[in-house]
Amino acid sequence: MASVELRGLVKRFGSFVAVDDVSLTIDHGQLVCLLGPSGCGKTTTLRLIAGFLEPSDGEIRVGERVVSSKARTLPPEQRNMSMIFQSYALWPHMTVAENIVYGLRLRKMDRDTIAKKLAAILATTKLEPLAQRYPGELSGGQQQRVALARALIVGPETLLLDEPLSNLDANLREEMRFEIRRLHDEYRYTTVYVTHDQSEAMTTADLIAVMNAGKIDQLGAPEDIYARPESEFRRALHRRRQRDQGHRARCEPRGVRRRNARGGRRHADDRPECAGRDPPARDPARDATARGSAEHAQSHRDAAGLSRHESRLHAGDR
Repeated sequence: MASVELRGLVKRFGSFVAVDDVSLTIDHGQLVCLLGPSGCGKTTTLRLIAGFLEPSDGEIRVGERVVSSKARTLPPEQRNMSMIFQSYALWPHMTVAENIVYGLRLRKMDRDTIAKKLAAILATTKLEPLAQRYPGELSGGQQQRVALARALIVGPETLLLDEPLSNLDANLREEMRFEIRRLHDEYRYTTVYVTHDQSEAMTTADLIAVMNAGKIDQLGAPEDIYARPESEFRRALHRRRQRDQGHRARCEPRGVRRRNARGGRRHADDRPECAGRDPPARDPARDATARGSAEHAQSHRDAAGLSRHESRLHAGDR
């Protein structure tokens, strides 16, 4: 496990500055969310950390090592990082178990070690009953757990997640937020999580970096980001979240306290204005139909295999 430090990081594409003088320290075992709208530079920052892009200026340190600078960039397979993509990138012709141990086999580990690690991660991610299924036979949430298991089993120093829940329906997204946080609390890997969803960031993160126009607009704990927005951009995000999700916030009955995956702490949606409101009636049949349709569609997505970047990450230092 190692800390990650960005120092004056800049990335230009021609005259366009995608990442503009970003400095950020992520401590050992911390989960940091890069939060912002499309085009704000969050995914570019993540790809710079992974080694898929070379910085135009500044540097990235992992522990005591400089892994990226203007002069030299360490390739992804030598960084001991795992990355989870939006598309999950599962091999469609491999079973769940074969997908999970893919990185271990590339590292030439012996069969006994692989079997022990596989048994442990299957139990942790609750995938034991699905070990011999193929990705096309899984729901979106199950595919995401496979991607998480594959990323965790190799024991990375740093875990990178690029909008990992964006392809799931609303119910599965909420479930997987807590699953990601639970696994983080168990393994305590240094984690960088990119999302445009404020609810995801508030639920999962230890620290949130709000990005806008390639810069970090505000940095702080979820409670501080929510309660004390420091810029007009952040205040606009705050107002939009209240408007778009106000109906959900208002439906909490009096006295209810929703808790996040860390336990005991109030969820960011437990706002004072929620008190005393009764929830609207739900239609279980409609919810089940919508959820089933989404999972059916997700299970038949084109899982065309690992991207070039994913393959390089799994290759390791062979």
